[in-house]
Amino acid sequence: MFTGLVEEIGTMKSIGRKGEAMLLGISASHIIDGIKIGDSIAVNGVCLTATSYDASSFTVDVMPQTYRNTNLKELKPGSRVNLERAMAAGGRFGGHIVQGHVDGVGTIMGMTKDQNAVVFEVAPANPSLFKYIIPKGSITVDGISLTVVNAANGKFTISIIPHTLAQTVLAFKRGGDTVNLECDILGKYVDHLLRHGRETTEQEAEAQGNKQGLDMSFLAANGFV
Repeated sequence: MFTGLVEEIGTMKSIGRKGEAMLLGISASHIIDGIKIGDSIAVNGVCLTATSYDASSFTVDVMPQTYRNTNLKELKPGSRVNLERAMAAGGRFGGHIVQGHVDGVGTIMGMTKDQNAVVFEVAPANPSLFKYIIPKGSITVDGISLTVVNAANGKFTISIIPHTLAQTVLAFKRGGDTVNLECDILGKYVDHLLRHGRETTEQEAEAQGNKQGLDMSFLAANGFV
């Protein structure tokens, strides 16, 4: 598990490709301290496993599923990436629950200054993600824990303070660039439980001959009336 608080910006040292599989070599400094083979490291918000390391870099494998569903395929030698180690037990939980499981890619549609902040407008490639994207809710953008300002018309906005801009790859992003998006896990669990419960109720009702699956006895039994 991660928190969405980026620890440092790494630089792509090498990129090996074989079809949709990749082997990434990433230069870093801070997160190398105490690193072990098998450690989980979020790279632009994608949970990857360290397979080797030296005093100034580490390597990770990218499987085809990850290649297809993230912006890691767009990386080139010299590209900068956000890095965060998995949260240590007993550490401060300063962001929100981040799994490193990207839900989809978004495109930066525009950036505007708002006094000391920069407001990014992002359009997810998959519109269905908007059921999890709500104003004042949490979202992870390239591994950064951020708060949604607005969500409407196929886009959402996030407001970036100077510190976050300076310490993450957002400082190098421009209109048209892509970002990895991970929606709040709590919203995904609630959505799943509601859908599963509804499907189960409908199946039970159909078995009992009640095609609607919802009546006064159900509402009363579940505390709604």
